[in-house]
Amino acid sequence: MDDCCGRGQARYGDVFDERFAGDLERRYRRRGLTRAERRVADQVERSGVAGTSVLEVGGGIGAIQLELLGHGATRSTNLELSAAYEDRARALLDEAGRAADVHRIVGIDLAIDGADVPVADHVVLHRVVCCYPDALRLLAASAAHARRTVVFSHPPRTWMTRAFVGMANLMMRMRGEEYRGYVHSPVAMYDALRRAGFTVDSVARAGWWRIASAHRA
Repeated sequence: MDDCCGRGQARYGDVFDERFAGDLERRYRRRGLTRAERRVADQVERSGVAGTSVLEVGGGIGAIQLELLGHGATRSTNLELSAAYEDRARALLDEAGRAADVHRIVGIDLAIDGADVPVADHVVLHRVVCCYPDALRLLAASAAHARRTVVFSHPPRTWMTRAFVGMANLMMRMRGEEYRGYVHSPVAMYDALRRAGFTVDSVARAGWWRIASAHRA
């Protein structure tokens, strides 16, 4: 299963470091979006992306944002808890001529310090909730920052994914690393968006991932 995102600058940066960022950049340059990233972008585009703004939580090198900007989005904001992605992301933005259209912020946890983060038409979270301890709080904060849609990915809550994440967490613990992964209840996460005034339109499959799309009711 693909790696996910984390919480806390120290433990996050230990796992999602410059080497990890470099691997993402090289893969993106060779093959473009992954299957799951493509599905996330497609869900946003279906709700209408031309002339809109995007907020991506844990956007990494910004591949999904580049795709959405190329399809008509006018600006985006990227939140990250690790600075390891910044050089790679800036290089990609400069090459695409979109550096002025993207605001990248490092060190802000939307669920805790999101008051100064601008709202956007679309909020995207790919490979993020699976590594955030309080996914319901993060999704509620994401919904509060979304005018139109929230699109996020999560692993299915099966014995296989729970065993995989459990083994990965054990290895992290044995290495003395603080990072942990999570397999949250999909039903609870969808309910968090519904309580925030959203309707969950669809849940699509993309390999291991489930891509949930919700719009403001």
